[in-house]
Amino acid sequence: MSIDETKQFVPLNIAVLTISDTRSLADDKSGATLADRLTAAGHRLAAREVIVDDVDAIRVIIKRWIADPGVDAIITTGGTGFTGRDVTPEAVEPLFEKRMDGFSIAFHMLSHAKIGTSTVQSRATAGVAGATFIFCLPGSPGACRDAWDGILAPQLDYRTRPCNFVEIMPRLDEHLRRPKAQGASA
Repeated sequence: MSIDETKQFVPLNIAVLTISDTRSLADDKSGATLADRLTAAGHRLAAREVIVDDVDAIRVIIKRWIADPGVDAIITTGGTGFTGRDVTPEAVEPLFEKRMDGFSIAFHMLSHAKIGTSTVQSRATAGVAGATFIFCLPGSPGACRDAWDGILAPQLDYRTRPCNFVEIMPRLDEHLRRPKAQGASA
């Protein structure tokens, strides 16, 4: 992986959602970590909210941001564990049009190098919905830092080679724009 310095950086509008029964914006270290890192990288913080671990409440916000043309990507933090209140994957994965299985694999590889087998306690996930990238991270600042630095920062940078998410963004909704081929079945 490398940065092509001949290309210009393309800032994205990224929304951050912290999912927690115990945090507020004032004491949300994970959301702050993501907001600080994405803005330091040159992206714009499109929105930032904190919501309780509730499937319906999470979906309301995620659906609003998916429908908002001013949001290119969504990063959630929290609710990816196994306790009874951890419901982020249950809330968000049904909204995916396409799952990004490689994100979870890459996250767990990166995490394993830092915390060993404890990485299996995370259900980090990602996908695409409504031409919006969605990444669901664990609720620890360390996991957010690792995911941003090791995966999201390079993949959300148009200059990253051999490929990145930004260069495919214009094609994420082509299935909605392209008429069905003659003779194609459902």
